[in-house]
Amino acid sequence: MKEINMLKPIHVVGGGLAGSEAAWQIARYGIPVILYEMRPDRKTDAHITDGLAELVCSNSFRSDDADYNAVGLLHEEMRRLNSLILKSADSNRLPAGGALAVDRNGFSLSVQKAIESEPLITLLRQELTKIEFQENDSIIIATGPLTSPSLSQAIINITGRDNLAFFDAIAPIVYKDSIDFDKAWFQSRYDKGNSADYINCPMDQGQYELFIQDLVESEKVSFHEWEKNTPYFEGCLPIEVMAERGPQTLAFGPMKPVGLTNPHNPTQKPAAVVQLRQDNIIGTTYNMVGFQTKLTYSEQKSVFQKIPGLENATFSRFGGLHRNTFINGPKLLNPTLKLKSKPILRFAGQITGCEGYVESASIGLLAGRFAAFERLGHEIVLPPLETAIGSLLRHITGGNDPSNYQPMNINFGLFPPIEGSTVKSNNNKINRLKGRDRKLALTKCGRQKMTDWIPLIKNY
Repeated sequence: MKEINMLKPIHVVGGGLAGSEAAWQIARYGIPVILYEMRPDRKTDAHITDGLAELVCSNSFRSDDADYNAVGLLHEEMRRLNSLILKSADSNRLPAGGALAVDRNGFSLSVQKAIESEPLITLLRQELTKIEFQENDSIIIATGPLTSPSLSQAIINITGRDNLAFFDAIAPIVYKDSIDFDKAWFQSRYDKGNSADYINCPMDQGQYELFIQDLVESEKVSFHEWEKNTPYFEGCLPIEVMAERGPQTLAFGPMKPVGLTNPHNPTQKPAAVVQLRQDNIIGTTYNMVGFQTKLTYSEQKSVFQKIPGLENATFSRFGGLHRNTFINGPKLLNPTLKLKSKPILRFAGQITGCEGYVESASIGLLAGRFAAFERLGHEIVLPPLETAIGSLLRHITGGNDPSNYQPMNINFGLFPPIEGSTVKSNNNKINRLKGRDRKLALTKCGRQKMTDWIPLIKNY
C-alpha cells in the first residue's frame, strides 16, 4: 500500500450531490481532494444559491421503503456505505409519508458544512473550461445535467461524441398560509407516515375537465431553435405534456384520488386531487407534487389558482424548465466509471445518464471509492448486480443498449432475476413471483449481497 502522506490529490469537478459525495468518500480514505464548483462565479439556469448539493427540483428523495421499493433499497445501501448525502438528508428530514423529503436549504447547508470542515478537501470556487491534467492524475467529472457550455465542449472534444440532451422541469412552491383549508385538508395517501404529511386539494369531475383544458391551451415557454428536438425525460414530464396525452392521464398519475377521504365532503369521492408536500423545515412552504411545468409564469398563476384551495395561493417559486445533458455511458465508460478513451477521467452523477438525487449521489459514491481504491493500490471489487447500486452501475456502464440509451431512475427492472423466483406447478406450468412477493424477494437478496460485499471493499 502507498504511504497516504505522499499521495497526490484526486480532482473532483462539480459540487452537486455526486461531486460532494465523491469528494467525501475519497477523504474518508485519507486521500486529499480538490473539489471544483463554478458557482457563484458562473450561474446556471436552474440553481438559485451557490450552496453545495443544492436541490433544484423537488425536495423529495422519493420512497424510503427498503422492502418494496428499489429507491428505498438504494437509500438503505447508501446509509450502510456511510453516504454523506443520505446522512444530511436524514438530519433534515420533513414529514412526507413513506417518502424521504428534506428541507432543501438545511440539506445543502449540512453538506457544505461537512465538506468545508474536512481538512483533506480543498474547495475551489472556479469554473473549469478545459480538462488539462497530467497523465498520472485522477479526475472525476460530476458536473451534472447543467454542465457549462465550455466544459461540455471539452468533454465532446475528448470523447469524440456529441452529448445527448433532454429537458427536465421544476414544480412550483406555494406558501402554506395562502392555502384555503376550508377546501383543502391534511392527509397522506392510505394514511402512510404520520397520516397527515400532505395537503390535498380536491376537484370534482367538472373542475378536473376544465383544469385539463386550461393546461393544454395555456401559453408555454418557447424553445430555442436548437432545443426543439430535445426529448423529455419520461420520469419527469411537465404536467401539461401529461395532460396532452389524454384527459385521464393525470387522474391516474400525480392527481389520482385513491387512498384519500375529503373531511369536508366525506361521502363524495373527488375525481382528482392535487397534493402538496412540505418543502422547508418550518413548514411554511409546500411543493406541488408532480406539477413540474413549462407554462409561463403568468399562466401558472392563472391556471393553478383555479385549483380548489389555491384560489389565493402565493407562490414562493414558480415552476420552470431546463436542459439537461448526459453522456452515452454504455459506449464511453468502463465498469469502474472510467472513460475508455482517457482512463484518468471518471464520470459520476447525472451526467452519466442516471436520473434522480439518490441515484446521482450513489454513482458519486462509487466513483469516489473507485478512485480512492486505485490511488491506494486496493483491488476494485464491483458491487453485486443484485444490489440496487450494482444494478444501477451496470445500467450506466454496459447493461443498456448504447444505440438507445436514455436516463433512468433505479427500478426493479434493472435487477437480475433471482434464484427460486420461478417454480413448476403440478401441471408443469411455470409460476413466477409477482407483485409485492417479487419485490420483497429482490430486496432480501440485494440486502444479503450488500452484506457479503461490504467486507470486500474495506468499508471505513
